[in-house]
Amino acid sequence: MAFLDSERTDIRRHCGYPAQGTGADGFSGWRYYQAFGLLEYRIQRLGGDEEAVVRTYLATLAGLETAIPNASATLDTDAASVWSRNPNELRDRARLFDDWRRRLCGFLGIPPGPSLNDGGLRMVV
Repeated sequence: MAFLDSERTDIRRHCGYPAQGTGADGFSGWRYYQAFGLLEYRIQRLGGDEEAVVRTYLATLAGLETAIPNASATLDTDAASVWSRNPNELRDRARLFDDWRRRLCGFLGIPPGPSLNDGGLRMVV
């Protein structure tokens, strides 16, 4: 069974690649990124078992992604009774989320996209 459009969007997003858009005009988009083209090729040609693995990744990533903004609910509390907040919770959750995003890229056999590039710029000529 092929991926739904929403699943394909989530795969691209979690792998760190920008939105694809609907038009082919201009000099931007996946057609000008070799890795993005490889991602699209892989998404379209995965077997049933492979799609099931990717869907498992998507479910895990959805939970991890939701946990990051939810962690902000306790940012104003350093200690309450015997409970003490982890001051690094937000950073730890973001790192865990990005780790799972990189695992998805590894499973798909593609390099992490620009938003997973750890802030550095890479240029291939």
